[in-house]
Amino acid sequence: LRQFAQRGFAMTAVSQMASEKPANSKTFKIYRWNPDKPTEKPRMQEYKLNLSQTGPMVLDALIIFLKLVLSKVCFRVSLCDVLCGSCAMNIDGRNTLACITNIPKDQSTTDLVIYPLPHMFVVKDLVPDMTYFYKQYASIKPWLQRKDTLDPSKEILQSPEDRKKLDGLYECILCACCSTACPSYWWNQDVYLGPSVLLQAYRWMADSRDQHLSERLAQMENAFSVYRCHTIMNCTRTCPKHLNPGNAIAQIKLLLAKN
Repeated sequence: LRQFAQRGFAMTAVSQMASEKPANSKTFKIYRWNPDKPTEKPRMQEYKLNLSQTGPMVLDALIIFLKLVLSKVCFRVSLCDVLCGSCAMNIDGRNTLACITNIPKDQSTTDLVIYPLPHMFVVKDLVPDMTYFYKQYASIKPWLQRKDTLDPSKEILQSPEDRKKLDGLYECILCACCSTACPSYWWNQDVYLGPSVLLQAYRWMADSRDQHLSERLAQMENAFSVYRCHTIMNCTRTCPKHLNPGNAIAQIKLLLAKN
């Protein structure tokens, strides 16, 4: 709520200065589909916005459309600032987060095109159905697994070197930008886990405190769970956190070869 209050205050302040600035408008073309109106086909709806009346990010503009436009655009948002991944969508052909995507001020490109994440069922407008994605995430058992009995009053110690191995893995916010940018995931998402889930799987394989490496690898020992990756690397290019799911998948393949 504090984030929204700050954004709202900024928008109000900018609006008061709008009359002092030359008009700088941008046309937003936004994917619209309402499941409550099954006879209506999906469409692209245009909204024109004076950039002097909004904040710098695409999310700022979407919030204005949500508040001011009669046909309210539906989208997910939560924490902002690359913390939750809720506002993942396809903006001008790239999967990214609306909260960190600047509205381009270049007048040579006046239209900004926004779709929901590709190759997923759509709940409404810019809201994708993440149900199956989360089921895949749950299937890798994303928690610490031990074979010994631990004293709950004691920590499981880890060396600084082992802790460093988790850098670039634990930061994933499960926004699904990488998985929905992967052609292999588009065509095989019923059997291929996809870049995001595989990066999370390797995060636990690389953790020195986990004792179920063999069981985790056994889950991947088939033709589809991990080997559908063809190193296209769309996942790494599109990740808003600048992580490298492609490398994590390569490390899983290496572990499978060794074991």
